[in-house]
Amino acid sequence: MPEPVSSLLLSRRDFLSTSAKLGAVLVAAPYVSRAASAGDTLNVALIGCGEQGRVLINAALKIPDLRFRGVCDIWSYNRTYAERLLKKFSHDARPFDDYREMLAALPDLDAVLIATPDFKHAEHTNAALRAGRHVYCEKLMSNTVEGARSMVHTARETGKLLQIGHQRRSNPRYIHARDQLVREAKLLGRINNASGQWNRAVADDLGFPASQALPEARLQQYGYTNMHEFRNWRWFKRYAGGPISDLGAHQIDVFNWMLGTNPSSVIAGGGADYYRTHEWYDNVMAIYEFPTPDGTVRALYQVLTTTSAGGGYHEYFMGDEGALKMSENPNYTKLYREARAPDWEPFVTRALISRPGSGEGAPAALKPWEKPRPKFGGPARSTTVDVRETAELSAWDIPVTLDKAIHQPHLENFFAAIRNNTPLTCPADSAFATAVTVLKVNEAVAARKMLTFTPADFVA
Repeated sequence: MPEPVSSLLLSRRDFLSTSAKLGAVLVAAPYVSRAASAGDTLNVALIGCGEQGRVLINAALKIPDLRFRGVCDIWSYNRTYAERLLKKFSHDARPFDDYREMLAALPDLDAVLIATPDFKHAEHTNAALRAGRHVYCEKLMSNTVEGARSMVHTARETGKLLQIGHQRRSNPRYIHARDQLVREAKLLGRINNASGQWNRAVADDLGFPASQALPEARLQQYGYTNMHEFRNWRWFKRYAGGPISDLGAHQIDVFNWMLGTNPSSVIAGGGADYYRTHEWYDNVMAIYEFPTPDGTVRALYQVLTTTSAGGGYHEYFMGDEGALKMSENPNYTKLYREARAPDWEPFVTRALISRPGSGEGAPAALKPWEKPRPKFGGPARSTTVDVRETAELSAWDIPVTLDKAIHQPHLENFFAAIRNNTPLTCPADSAFATAVTVLKVNEAVAARKMLTFTPADFVA
């Protein structure tokens, strides 16, 4: 995952102390709404210039007719990097360390990209929306349900667009899998189970150049205790939701999105078992129950931060006729057909799926103790070691690729919505349901019992 992004938001106490200075400016320079049409240049600013902010910059630079007008970060180390990066591509982005000054000084902004720590998302988003800007905010929507709910309400009140950065929803391979394979062709049959994971090896905490350290008094002004927490905010409860929020939010969002429903319950286990300088749980395992028209789907999710074993990061949907393994990494993506399923060759003809030529799913060499066994719909090389073993699944590919940066389609969708009223792929109300789903896991770990959801929990 990208390294932490610094915060751009002053505390409420500091806001009150400086409101006289900024208030007149904000009133004197109101946002002038203008229609954006195809071919118009959209003026954009970024709040949060750390690693994730740079990811968004690099993806946005590949999108035509965008002009970065400002970058904002409380840490000059990050802010200067972003300013210089944009200048290399002929964007004259003014640097700011106070997001309110930026909003006041740049009245012609169309949109603001927000890549700050989770606990700042609500304040940054709400301020930008109320200033008349459309907003793209990184996931998780907020580190609290209340913060996420306020973002939905502000978007409704202002009539401005709010896209949350669950970028898999705009990935053409994910869209093809959900819409064409799962929903229309029903290749998986009845989905009974799902799983997902994001495993990472042990890593050192993030440091910083001693010469670039912010004074603790200034850090505390912005809500941070010290430089260590500022750099490693994802591991502390006041700033974020821990690995289940930081990493798990990606795949748990796909559970909701792919199944087309929200869970009814969750049970989870985890603990701060390894790291001694962190507050949040190192490793978490959660089991959701999703009610669907075909029956209950149980979904297991694990996020491990002490081992990279287990096959990277992916989501897996398993039905009685097939299984779908998805990942932003195409090397982890595969379809598996159960022997009892109808023939899949017609779907090859329709270019919905394709047969793999090599790699995972290709026939393996027979061992001396194995015997070939014919397999329906596949080559006569399937093998078993034990009579109780189910016949080997045949593997198939998804003939849809993404030849762009993984965040680029999601940003393209956001800007298309501004220009052409294209529907957002992850609007605020939908992302709110994901935030509720994710944040409940930490509650379940602490409670050490199954917790339930009501349909009303997912409505902001």
